[in-house]
Amino acid sequence: MYFAALLARTEDGWEASDTELDDVETLSDLTDLAREASVDEDTVLVFIEQEDAWFGIVRVEGEEDPRIYVSDAAAAARSSYGEILIDELLGRDDDDPADDLDALDLDGTEDGEPEAQDQDDKDDEYDDNDDSPVTDGETVPAGAVGDREILSDLGLSEADLLALDSDAMAEIAEALGAAEVLETVR
Repeated sequence: MYFAALLARTEDGWEASDTELDDVETLSDLTDLAREASVDEDTVLVFIEQEDAWFGIVRVEGEEDPRIYVSDAAAAARSSYGEILIDELLGRDDDDPADDLDALDLDGTEDGEPEAQDQDDKDDEYDDNDDSPVTDGETVPAGAVGDREILSDLGLSEADLLALDSDAMAEIAEALGAAEVLETVR
């Protein structure tokens, strides 16, 4: 279960709105959603949380590239919305034609026919040394990834961000002075 919310900075403080991620398939989609909520191209924070397994923050300011932080890359890589953020942080290119080969039915199965996956393939999904998922030949690091100073100028230091565990959104909103407005959409 996901919870997603937008916090948009305004002259009067923060405005919160919950958001549906059903139409979000790429980081560009998520960034566009944030920019639509922006007032005068000011800061917009997109929070995504999956049942205390991981949380992610995307910070959008005007036309600048988004800044991203994910609390647990390995956990996020196992989720569709987390994978969007992890792909960006690891520098994977969604437009790479080689990535599209996996989407094609080149394995001899017909549409709708389940693929057989042998044990060797299942073993390749995880690194031999830990439980970090391996995607596209890359091991996803365990732990936090991304811009650890994403909220430092807003009142939440890198150390405080890294220390967050459960109910991270509430603690972040509290540090930003936006707890009450976030609670209205929760």
